[in-house]
Amino acid sequence: MSEKASNCTTCSQSYSHKRYIVFALITLFALIAPFIRIGGNHLFLLSFDKQQLHLFFTSFSTQELFLMPFVLIFGFLFIFFITTLGGRIWCGWSCPQTIMRTIYRDLIQTKLLGIRKNIANKQIKPKGKFALEVVAMLIWAVLSLVIASNLIWFFIPPEDFFNYIQNPSEHLFLIGLVLCFAIFIFLDVVFIKENFCIYVCPYARVQSVMFDNDTVQVIYDEKRGGKIYDEHHVKIGKKPLGKDDECIGCEACVHVCPTHIDIRRGMQLECINCLECSDACAKVMGKLGKKSLINWTSENAIESGNKIKFARFRTVGYVVVLLIVAIALAFMTTKKEHMLLNINRDSSLYEINLNHEKMMVENSYIFLIENTDNKNHAYYFNIDNPDIKIKRPKQEIKVSKGEKRKLVVTLYTEKQLANNDRKDTILPIVITAYAKDDKEKINVKRDTIFVYQKSTVIEQKRMQH
Repeated sequence: MSEKASNCTTCSQSYSHKRYIVFALITLFALIAPFIRIGGNHLFLLSFDKQQLHLFFTSFSTQELFLMPFVLIFGFLFIFFITTLGGRIWCGWSCPQTIMRTIYRDLIQTKLLGIRKNIANKQIKPKGKFALEVVAMLIWAVLSLVIASNLIWFFIPPEDFFNYIQNPSEHLFLIGLVLCFAIFIFLDVVFIKENFCIYVCPYARVQSVMFDNDTVQVIYDEKRGGKIYDEHHVKIGKKPLGKDDECIGCEACVHVCPTHIDIRRGMQLECINCLECSDACAKVMGKLGKKSLINWTSENAIESGNKIKFARFRTVGYVVVLLIVAIALAFMTTKKEHMLLNINRDSSLYEINLNHEKMMVENSYIFLIENTDNKNHAYYFNIDNPDIKIKRPKQEIKVSKGEKRKLVVTLYTEKQLANNDRKDTILPIVITAYAKDDKEKINVKRDTIFVYQKSTVIEQKRMQH
C-alpha cells in the first residue's frame, strides 16, 4: 500500500470516530447547559412558568420577546447555510434523532449487549436474542425519561423542575408532558428508527433546493469505481463494468448505511451525510492500496479535479446575512430594560374631593411594575407637571428580582388646570418611574393623561359641600 493511500485510509476511517466525539460533546453540552447559571440567569431558557427568556446569561421578560424572531431567524439561516455548504451535515453529525439512534443501536445493542454482531452491517436484524432486546429497551426507556427531562429543562429550569416533581399531584401537567415526550422518544428510536429521517422529517424534502454543484456531499466516484446503475437507476450488476473500474462490488457501503440506501446511485434524499459508507469503502480499498471510492466532496470537485469551492456567491451571501442578524441581535440585547412598567387608567377615571375648602381633582391609575434586573430594587416615580401631585402611594415600592407588582396609583391637583364648561380637559403627562438606588441606569418614561373635569361639574360639587 502506498503511503498516500494509507494516509487517506486513516483519514477516512476517522469519520466514525469524529462523529462519536461530536456526539459525546453535544450530549454533554445538552445535559450540562441547563445547570450553568451566571448571576442567576441561564445560557438559554424560555420559561413559560416565569414568563422569562434567558439568552446568553441575560434575563428578558416575555414583554421583551422581540428578541425571539432574531434568534429563530439566525437559527434557520444557519441551518440553510450549513446545508448549502456541507449538505445534510446537520443530519449525520448533530441531529438528536441520529445521536439517539447511534446510542441505542451502536452503543447499547452492539457494544454493551452484543445483540448485533458488528456495527458494519446495519441491514441484518438481530434474531434469537429476545431477552437481550428487552433489556436494551428497558435501558433506553430509562434514558428516554432522562432525555425528555433534559428537553423540559430548557423551558422549566432544573432548580424548579426537581422541586415540582417532588409533589407530582400538584404538577400533573408537567409529569404528563415528560411522559409523553419520553414515550415518543422511546417509540421513535426503537420502532420508527431511520424511517423518521426518510418519511417524516421535512428537512429531507427541502434540502435539495439549497444544493448546488459545489455543495459538499457524500459522493461515489463513478470515474474510478465504474457506473453501477444506468441513467434510469437500473442496477447493471455487482461486478465492475470494465477492467479499469475499481469497485469490486463488495457492497460494504450498502451494508453499513443506516438509512438502507446504495450511495453508488448518486445523491438521494435518504442520505444523511454520516460518511459511514466512506469508512467502509476505505477499509476495503485500503487493503488494495487504493483510496476510498466514496468521499465527502462536491460534484464540481470530482469533475474538475480541483479543490472544493467553499467561498461562492451563495455561501458568502449567507455569511453576510448571518452577520447582519447577529449584529442586530447583539444590539437588541443591549436595549434590555431593567424595569418594565405598564400604566392603565382606572375605570373610575377621576374624582372630585373637598380638602380644606380646596377642590381636589383626582385620577387613578393601575401600575404593573416588573423588576427584570438580577437584584431587588425599591421604585418610585414623578410627574413632569409640577401642579399634579402623588396622593398614593407615599412610600417606595419594593419589588424583588423577577417579581411583578400591581398597585393603584392616585394623582391629584388642587390647582385650576382648565376652565372649560362644556367638556372635560385631557392633559397629557409623562410619568417617570425609577429605582431609588440606581436612578440613572434604571428609569422608564410612560406617556399617559390626566383628566380635569369641566368647570360646571366642579362648581356643582363645590356648592354641595
